[in-house]
Amino acid sequence: MSADPNSDVESVCIAGIGCRASASASDVLGAIGSALGRDGLEPFDLTGLACIPSRADHPAIHAAAARLKLPLLVAEPAALATAASLCLTRSDTSLAATGLPSASEAAALAAACAINPDARLAGPRSAGPMATCAIACSPAVLHHLDQQ
Repeated sequence: MSADPNSDVESVCIAGIGCRASASASDVLGAIGSALGRDGLEPFDLTGLACIPSRADHPAIHAAAARLKLPLLVAEPAALATAASLCLTRSDTSLAATGLPSASEAAALAAACAINPDARLAGPRSAGPMATCAIACSPAVLHHLDQQ
């Protein structure tokens, strides 16, 4: 994604990942694929993957980022706290494990808003048995989707 010529803020589309400790790269990639398909996006629309700090060293998330040739962004705790109030999903499992209503939604939103403060979630997370994914994008990306 390139910068919008009419704006000083960058276009961004971040896939936030939440997963169990035993998740595989296939689990993470499957969750990303589900979220992309539901939100009307393609892998080339993504500008990065994001996770919460406790998953920063998770091999499956790193493998997915490498496979998609995307940077992995670790969301800052303060940004996650702010993003938590904007999550669309409330998962008791996520709350117990991370203190966040949805780790994937909070990670996506926190990382995207660090690049473009106007970013918002494209929709609620997509959840599989081992991994979840939510996508947060800048308004220009979401507007383009609305026009299709």
